[in-house]
Amino acid sequence: MRGIRLAVTMAMMAMGGATVDAEAATVSRKPLGEVAGSKVEAITLANTHGVSARILTYGATLQSLIGPDRHGKLADVVLGYDDLASYVDKPNYFGVTVGRYANRIARGRFSLDGKAYQLPINNAPNSLHGGKVGFDKVVWRVVSVQDGPVAKLVLAYTSPDGDQGYPGTLEVTVTYSLDEKGALSIEYKASTDKPTVVNMTNHAIFNLAGEGAPLGVLAHRLTIPAHAYTPVDATLIPTGELRPVAGTVFDFRNGRRLGDGVRDGHDAQIVAGRGYDHNFALDAGLTAEPKLAARLEDPASGRVLEVLTTEPGVQVYTGNFLDGTLVGKHGHVYRMGDGIALEPQKFPDSPNQPGFVSARVDPGKPYHHLMVYRLSVAPK
Repeated sequence: MRGIRLAVTMAMMAMGGATVDAEAATVSRKPLGEVAGSKVEAITLANTHGVSARILTYGATLQSLIGPDRHGKLADVVLGYDDLASYVDKPNYFGVTVGRYANRIARGRFSLDGKAYQLPINNAPNSLHGGKVGFDKVVWRVVSVQDGPVAKLVLAYTSPDGDQGYPGTLEVTVTYSLDEKGALSIEYKASTDKPTVVNMTNHAIFNLAGEGAPLGVLAHRLTIPAHAYTPVDATLIPTGELRPVAGTVFDFRNGRRLGDGVRDGHDAQIVAGRGYDHNFALDAGLTAEPKLAARLEDPASGRVLEVLTTEPGVQVYTGNFLDGTLVGKHGHVYRMGDGIALEPQKFPDSPNQPGFVSARVDPGKPYHHLMVYRLSVAPK
């Protein structure tokens, strides 16, 4: 074990990572350039076991998440770009913070207290991930960084009243924290001066074999503790039904290979989503402390990712709209099935679905979501 740990540390140094104290995780900062006159930084959190996370202040984006396999070999397990310009010029939500409202709102419309609001239509005929200029396309402020047993970065953004059609001035913070056990926590907080709706998450797309690995994620095994999911219409808006997963390709309760269902044209929901692009209603529902939402394992490398959340749902998206036109890290061409997003959140279109958990946020009652990406290695 000591030999693997030493090899991991040396590999990090070879990759340009900061050297780390045996007892503490560290934070390092690097300027990247400017977007619309605002300076952008890359900030890296690293622990002493080879796990590191690189966050861009543009979009509060998780640019990389690096961890060892069962042999101590390091790999970056999230899809994305090597350079800032690509995130700006070729946006595809890789690793970004999405808001104000993650996922889709039907026709970009909702009402609060009898008043109707219209959002930008950027995923016709619906609004997606907060609109044309959501939280993924702005530069966030660095509030603080911290070394120690837990390395921590706090970012902030002020979304003005009427931003992308949403009511209320929203004061938002995102806190990234990395501990010595390989858990990367992402905590979202938001307060408003008017009633509004908020639903934030991270849109990392994972390949535990390493981003760009040629076989993609179809051999990965996924487990989700959910007895039901929310089927969608042709525009990927939930119908309002909570449909049991039993007997369908949506049953991940005991774990199943992604490839066994992602192209099963016998299921009309797979056809509608071009694969999995669906929200699962977690059995635990809305909770005060994070609970398991999904477990993803790559049998070949042994890497395991556990996703935990306080939110009631998790959106599973198998990169169905990756069509080979985007060139990502290290010149890799990304295609359908090359990654999977596991996005904890409120259910899609909740503002228009009275049967779903409400996404409403009021003055004096702030929004809070705590999610965790926990990396580990399974024995062979």
